[in-house]
Amino acid sequence: MSRGPPRDVYEARTRDIVVRAQPVYQPAQSDPSRNQFTWSYTMEIENHGAETVQLVSRHWIITDAQNRVEEVKGPGVVGEQPTLKPREAYRYTSACPLTTSSGAMRGSYQIVTEGGEIFEAEIPEFSLHRPEAVKRMN
Repeated sequence: MSRGPPRDVYEARTRDIVVRAQPVYQPAQSDPSRNQFTWSYTMEIENHGAETVQLVSRHWIITDAQNRVEEVKGPGVVGEQPTLKPREAYRYTSACPLTTSSGAMRGSYQIVTEGGEIFEAEIPEFSLHRPEAVKRMN
């Protein structure tokens, strides 16, 4: 059974934390005639380590097609600060509106280990593009 077109999945690993991002353009929430473009993105954070960790905050860097940058910082993700035991994963979906038809997101999650160590887990840079947009290599 077909599940639709293949979707882009981006991945980064910092220490024992694997972060995956899967963006999807949302035409029903977009209005190109008003320069309103919306993407949903599903994030998955996996703990491949032996120690329990907690995601305490996020830092996003969002760049639109005109190289305008917006930074978003705050506690947790979607109102939660998930704790991940070894071999556990946490998944959530959120959205990003832009005024241009393409862009990119990247950033980091601040992680605290059960021993109190704090580190930044990389969020891989991922592309926000409309499926019908022509991809060109320069």
